Amino acid sequence: MNKIIRLLFFFFFSCLQLIARSQSQVEMADNFRGEGKIYVVIMVVLLLLGGIFFILFRFDRRLSQLEKQIEDKK
Repeated sequence: MNKIIRLLFFFFFSCLQLIARSQSQVEMADNFRGEGKIYVVIMVVLLLLGGIFFILFRFDRRLSQLEKQIEDKK
């Protein structure tokens, strides 16, 4: 579980770094904000990240269950 938390923090801070670097490209963000499309972009990104984190969480739980089963057989 600690590995997943570390991975989540890594992705979070990587995204923050990319956002900080993209401050020079304001024209595209201004256009999206002006047309109201920025909210759609944010929702799509959040849904994708949420799906990825959900899949990782399920994968970790299943892997933990398999590890327990292997230990019980020994």
